[in-house]
Amino acid sequence: MKNILLISLFLSFSSSYASVDASATNKVITQSLLKKFSKKSTKADLIKLKKEVLSYNGKSVPALVEVMKNGKYPEKNRWVATFMLGKVMGKKSAPFISKFLKHPSWVMRMASLKTLLALKGREYGRKFSTALKDKSMIVRFQALDNIATLKLTDEAPFVWQMLYDKRNYYQPKGKNKKIKNLKRTNIIKKVIVTVGELKFQKAKKPLLSMIKNRKYDDIFAEMDKSLAKITGRKSPAGSMKVKKRYWSKIAITEKTF
Repeated sequence: MKNILLISLFLSFSSSYASVDASATNKVITQSLLKKFSKKSTKADLIKLKKEVLSYNGKSVPALVEVMKNGKYPEKNRWVATFMLGKVMGKKSAPFISKFLKHPSWVMRMASLKTLLALKGREYGRKFSTALKDKSMIVRFQALDNIATLKLTDEAPFVWQMLYDKRNYYQPKGKNKKIKNLKRTNIIKKVIVTVGELKFQKAKKPLLSMIKNRKYDDIFAEMDKSLAKITGRKSPAGSMKVKKRYWSKIAITEKTF
């Protein structure tokens, strides 16, 4: 009986010691990673740091979360921490990462979008659509890419609305700020292509009208490609004039039927 009691006490002590030892080890890992993330890192440094994070697997999570949340760490390192959290935790990290879509720093909003795309976070489609109105154009472009890449057809109306956002245009010198005087940026071309990839049927009629108008010639190739996706028809090979004539006939057919 005494032996059984001694064995029980020994096992209990060993278990407690192992738990304390594991906790101490985890703390050392966290502090070590935080120290490295706090430094301005070169590309080579970040490659080594990524490998180290992966080697610790789940034990690196507390450090990654702290770096993401704390503004004292360099933005480049916070970007890496966001992406690595997605690598280590997979889809389980998505709810936490999605909170950074509203972060004050555009870098963190961008990192969140990029990581959620890598995680194939289709369930965050509506949040991506909200990001289409972000004050940073680079963030808007990434949100658009997320929607296009993940083929989130339900978000197509929000993509189309980007055509009416003045921030997606630039103002030539000497012109007033009316949208008719603004010039299109590359994001508008991406919008046109994306509504086609999403096969947004409500865009067909306005695109058929726009493609005939010379003032939209700078986005003609994108409209031609988009209409082909939406209608299932392809304009003939040849000049812009030949293609415009083709789409004019299609527009008449659409009105007839």
